[in-house]
Amino acid sequence: MDMSSVSQSISTPSESSQTAQDFIASQLRLEAEAREVLCYQFDTCTKALGALRQSIFACLTCTPPPASPYQQFTPAGVCYSCSISCHGDHTLVELFTKRDFECDCGSTRLGVSGTPCALRHNAATGRKGGVVGETAREANKYNHNYEGKFCGCGEEYDPEKEKGTMFQCLGLGTVEDGGCGEDWWHPECLMGLPRSKPEDALPKPQANGSLETVHEENGAEDEAAHNGDGEVQNDTEPPLPPGFPAEDDFDHLICYKCANAFPWIKQYGGAPGFLPAVAAEGAPLTNGRASADRHESAAAEVQAKKRKAEDDVSEPHDSKKVKASTEISPEVAPPTNADPIGAPPHATTQGASTITAEAGTATKDHSHGDTEVTPRHATLPPAPTGRITLFLKDTFRDTFCRCSTCFPHVAQHRQLLEEEDSYEPPLSSSSASQNGGAPASTTGRSVHSGGSLLERGEAALSSMDRVRAIEGVMAYNHVKDKVKAFLQPFAESGKPVGAEEIREYFAKLRGDEAAEREAAAGVGR
Repeated sequence: MDMSSVSQSISTPSESSQTAQDFIASQLRLEAEAREVLCYQFDTCTKALGALRQSIFACLTCTPPPASPYQQFTPAGVCYSCSISCHGDHTLVELFTKRDFECDCGSTRLGVSGTPCALRHNAATGRKGGVVGETAREANKYNHNYEGKFCGCGEEYDPEKEKGTMFQCLGLGTVEDGGCGEDWWHPECLMGLPRSKPEDALPKPQANGSLETVHEENGAEDEAAHNGDGEVQNDTEPPLPPGFPAEDDFDHLICYKCANAFPWIKQYGGAPGFLPAVAAEGAPLTNGRASADRHESAAAEVQAKKRKAEDDVSEPHDSKKVKASTEISPEVAPPTNADPIGAPPHATTQGASTITAEAGTATKDHSHGDTEVTPRHATLPPAPTGRITLFLKDTFRDTFCRCSTCFPHVAQHRQLLEEEDSYEPPLSSSSASQNGGAPASTTGRSVHSGGSLLERGEAALSSMDRVRAIEGVMAYNHVKDKVKAFLQPFAESGKPVGAEEIREYFAKLRGDEAAEREAAAGVGR
């Protein structure tokens, strides 16, 4: 190859060539996108903080899912920081928040893969990183999410193909309890309906094998629905199944598995703070009312009978107690479990005033001077039978009966008493600065911050000792002068620099003859 051909090829832009300004702009754009996605610091493992409600990731590289249900499988989950710093090049599945969980990175649960935790202090070496074989927390709970599977159908989640919204259960029970362990559910599966596959929404061929006729007025929409390869793109989110509440109507849900594991909560379906219970067999509910309207009408009926009792003061007191006990059937008591809730006490209807209490309704008997409290659960309709899913509003915690019988059941689940806080790692210094927070240092830069490569390089240089810093600056200036001389002709002519020319030039700087010949061959092509 003569020099004229090389010169001509250098001046001809290659497919991958770009100007220096374009390269810098694209690099800054990519770094900004990375800061947006990884806006939190990832230099500290959360294991030292103990069990938290936090974002958890399953690493399918370190703990591959079993090929069959009979194969031994040890699930494990890692925190946000470890998912990036220790498992960044692995296959990860984001499980989102899990309750009462301690990071498994560097523990015996990852013993097969041997992947160490690079963020915790190693007591053996006295340094950070290389932590393996630490005892895992026995109280951590797992479900099939850690195999990359979700919902009662057990399907693997593929974000490229999955359409529609999945909903996370409030998670009353773990798998050991018979619950779901905060699983994510498809709406159809919560109702016991067959799943609609993404391919079901694609145009169906007619009997003769041809597609449906496309009308001219839909041409623009159909063109947008195809990608460059001619494949049909289906970005339309499928509608919710009939009978499933609108997303804005509820804040939380309790799946049928957790409701069956703790059947006392079924009675609250349709109560204030709860939407009507939805059957999980795809059929109407039996026994018990399934709508808030019917529950409210029942409450109005009770109030009407109380008013009638006040007017009918001449009737003997004993007959009123018998009448009240027949009006409120023993079936009103919540379904029994390992610790059954007893039948509600009978309500006394005689008296001129009623007081609404936190645990129920108190009725004052003027003739006897005593007050008898009717627990709130006694005013609720009977619990529906069968599998049901409950949908909760943001005020659902105010509805629970707090009598001496019911409160122990509610108190087993902290999420029913108060809203839970989820741990979030500290923001990176660049994200904190963008949100009005203080920078990580007095200069506003950190070696581990989300700033640009130039800013992090300057921060690293400022943290070096004086001798190494001077040597680094001298080396930088030497390379800068040489690169400037190389780029000068391109800057003057306005021609872009090809990737092959850059590779050849730096190979020459390094003295790498093999790389230089390879780059020169690329230029010749």
